[in-house]
Amino acid sequence: MTDKRSLPPELYTEEYFLNACEGFTEFTESQGQRLSRRLNAAFTIAEVRPGMRVLDLGCGRGEIVRHCAELGAAAFGVDYSPVALDLARKMLAGEQGLQAPTGLARSDAKLMPFPDGAFERVLIFDVVEHLFPWELDLCLKEARRVLKPGGMLVVHTAPNVWYDRYAYPVVRAVRVLMGQGDRYPRDPRLLNVAANADVHVNEQSQFSLAANLRRAGLRAVRAWLESPPQNRQEGGLFRIARRVLFGIPPFRYFFEREVFAVGTK
Repeated sequence: MTDKRSLPPELYTEEYFLNACEGFTEFTESQGQRLSRRLNAAFTIAEVRPGMRVLDLGCGRGEIVRHCAELGAAAFGVDYSPVALDLARKMLAGEQGLQAPTGLARSDAKLMPFPDGAFERVLIFDVVEHLFPWELDLCLKEARRVLKPGGMLVVHTAPNVWYDRYAYPVVRAVRVLMGQGDRYPRDPRLLNVAANADVHVNEQSQFSLAANLRRAGLRAVRAWLESPPQNRQEGGLFRIARRVLFGIPPFRYFFEREVFAVGTK
């Protein structure tokens, strides 16, 4: 029997969006004016320009919709969480400096209320890991459907599943030996944000994400890994180890944390 599970929208509370969801610190401090490093990196890849029509799939609090409209691109956000849309509407309602229209709608990522070829860009930031595999397949096919010919899909997801499965146990063992085991729980989903244990159901590697995009019919697919700045004060041996593990294949496929991908229609 095919697994048709879905996460209920009730898991995505205001507490989640304002205290756990990626970029919450920057959002609460600036009311969406400033993006987190991770969201900004993904948004930069999209190369949003004036006159474009952009869809933010899984728009959350709406800061990406806002940034698109500030650049002069008509921006539409969809999310299946009523709480997310309420936060996004409140933020956009008080914004006076937008250069293009915005729209928000409650919608399932697997069936969106837009015609074929409606957008030059579809953005899926920190959503993939929340979709079960059957949902992700349908979501990416929908994203391709609503893209214009030549349009670009941009995806960001974290963490890299190869890190969680293969590298993290090694990292944790080393940290336990160093007496730091209390900071490294057995379940890597609990490492930074405990709420992720409830809502992360489908982490990807660089290679699986690229394969998913190709299976959805996207072309010119590229996927790659990056990592957040470490900014750690550690000895020479650790610095050398980081340079090797984060910079040289095949080690970097396991140790880098963030996965990006793009594809065109």
